[in-house]
Amino acid sequence: MQALRITDLRKKYGDHDVLCGVDLCVEEGSFTALLGHNGAGKTTTLGIVAGLIRKTSGSVSVFDHDLDSDPVAVKSCIGLMTQDYNFSQFETVEQVVLNQAGFFGIRRSDARKRADRLFDIMDLQSLRHAETRELSGGMKKRMMLVRAVITEPRLLILDEPTAGVDIEIRHLIWNFLRELNRSGTTVLLTTHYFEEVENLCQQVAILKNGVISDGGYVHELISRLTVRSVIFGLSCPLPADCYLPLTPLDGNYVEYTYDSKKTNVSEMVTALLKYGCSVLSVRNRSSSLEEYFLNQRDEHCL
Repeated sequence: MQALRITDLRKKYGDHDVLCGVDLCVEEGSFTALLGHNGAGKTTTLGIVAGLIRKTSGSVSVFDHDLDSDPVAVKSCIGLMTQDYNFSQFETVEQVVLNQAGFFGIRRSDARKRADRLFDIMDLQSLRHAETRELSGGMKKRMMLVRAVITEPRLLILDEPTAGVDIEIRHLIWNFLRELNRSGTTVLLTTHYFEEVENLCQQVAILKNGVISDGGYVHELISRLTVRSVIFGLSCPLPADCYLPLTPLDGNYVEYTYDSKKTNVSEMVTALLKYGCSVLSVRNRSSSLEEYFLNQRDEHCL
């Protein structure tokens, strides 16, 4: 079943087309990233799905509930964590979370039980009675995540969930999101951290110029890379007169970056032998989604 289906979604601000016909399907139970440069329309797309922004045209359905004909059903399926802090700075952490549950008709006693568990997981138990204006940025991010999941949504939408937090909090959030997804929650996020996508997501959709320009499974995108790098372990240091396109590393290791469509590793091994250097070991430098993005950018595809 599709958790989210977007068809020919368009959004115009004045004379400016932000979205020019976005088509996107997110399968139930998946963990998907919506990627793109700043201003590509990621936040606008998520805002439309969540009912915060009015679309110009197109259709959106969440678990087969149409956004136009049944917006209440759509919103009941969604948990949203926005980029911006959108809560009263004079309410306590607990009030922010419990009030969100109340908006969705969850009994106060049930909401407290859920909040207790989530505060423990997100290390917020000692701050539950603190006013939100007293919180650091990382604390606010964790509180907003708790607020987004207190309703136990079927589709969790996250807009830059770990922006500005330290590495320890980032991993705390990652672990929580993994477990949430394993339990059946569909997750859709935007992020500028490619490491985050590689660690969490199975699929990505790339938004460019108001449309989805590319996408697929993360491992498939990485496998499309033609520019690759290997690390050679040599029997001796490179001689001073060696002009091969190699980057010296620590010890007798060098890095070789090449276009797999034009050359291969064995050609460089043969060339090194002419300089009296035997190759003792070869290992691939791991590819990454960031490399794929940079490669696409250089080819003017992003």
